[in-house]
Amino acid sequence: MTEVKVPNLAESITEGTISNWLVKEGDRVQQGDILLELETDKVNMEISAEQAGVVKKIVKQAGENVEVGEVIAHLDENADAGSTSGQQEKETADQQTSSTPAKKESNSEQEKQDSHTKRSVGSNASPAMRKLAREKGVPIEDLQAERFQKDNTDSEKKIEKQASQTSSPSQPETNQITSPSKPVERKRMTRRQQTIATNLVQSQHNAAMLTTFNEVDMSKVMDIRKRRKQAFIDKHEINLGFMSFFSKAVVGALKAYPILNAEVDGQDIVYKKYYDIGIAVANDAGLVVPVVRNVDSLSFIEIEKQIATLAQKARTNKLTLEDLKGGTFTITNGGVFGSLFSTPILNAPQVGILGMHTIQKRPVTVSTPEGDKLEHHPMMYIALSYDHRIVDGREAVGFLATIKKLLEEPELLLLEG
Repeated sequence: MTEVKVPNLAESITEGTISNWLVKEGDRVQQGDILLELETDKVNMEISAEQAGVVKKIVKQAGENVEVGEVIAHLDENADAGSTSGQQEKETADQQTSSTPAKKESNSEQEKQDSHTKRSVGSNASPAMRKLAREKGVPIEDLQAERFQKDNTDSEKKIEKQASQTSSPSQPETNQITSPSKPVERKRMTRRQQTIATNLVQSQHNAAMLTTFNEVDMSKVMDIRKRRKQAFIDKHEINLGFMSFFSKAVVGALKAYPILNAEVDGQDIVYKKYYDIGIAVANDAGLVVPVVRNVDSLSFIEIEKQIATLAQKARTNKLTLEDLKGGTFTITNGGVFGSLFSTPILNAPQVGILGMHTIQKRPVTVSTPEGDKLEHHPMMYIALSYDHRIVDGREAVGFLATIKKLLEEPELLLLEG
């Protein structure tokens, strides 16, 4: 008998919550098969079998908190599939049923064969197939056994097809409190939501946070995107977004005001000589901040590709701890949700975060040889929240002014970004 334990996750992660098991007691698994999904403070992780065997007993159920090194299941490398205490109870019940005289012959040979086929599917389907079927809301027993072959591609297509013909997947379990006049619903926060809530409150308590604002005329950046967007897509197969412009502008401003690329460590200020920019991404599981490394040495296309990859991983819960680790400064774009104005909260231990917002056409005064005139330009409010313990107002205002200058004269990004 082998104990399945929670493995070492990362230096800063000591516990997690079991999201769900992809196997059940009595299943045979091979070395490397995924046993369960574990939700940690930062990412969801898959725990695999270190050796082949039969899942003899599941000690910790879905929803339970577990610590690194804790036993969560037992594997029997010598047992046959289906040999669990629960299976034995089922066999006993079957024997008792068979000993009772049947009132009438109700099962045809075809029905018996169908029942056998459904039972065999549960043992033939791989953990990955069971996971896909569960996510799509397709009962694994309803699928024909011959669908599960060594080539999983056909199986996946058939699960997708059946999922589209059935009702939507079941929703997470909640505690529904029904009242005739004032119904409410209570749902426990996920581990990640709890961690985000704690970190945000701690960030406000541990830093002297202040926010300053400016606005940027986005005319020239939008003109570049309009002229080069299709050629960029044709050549690189990716969209030329705003984030690459802002990432380069942030690097230029950080070089001019290095205190914004630092952090407080006790009584020391740690100045970072590299530029790893976190890009805040919101998904169904909560807010995550994957990091684009060494932005100062990347081209626009490299920034856009990395951001697209990280965003896709965030949407599919595939981010790794390495994707989230570190970061010297953060950019958050509330504009994608229509936010016009906001005060972003610091992503500790960083001392600065830039907030982008939606672009609106607003009247601005333009100086010409003939005199001032009023024009409507695409404008964006930008916000810098900073730790006033080490960043003073002059530096914060200068930082935003530098970003404004670089975006309103984007050719400078090639020189200073």
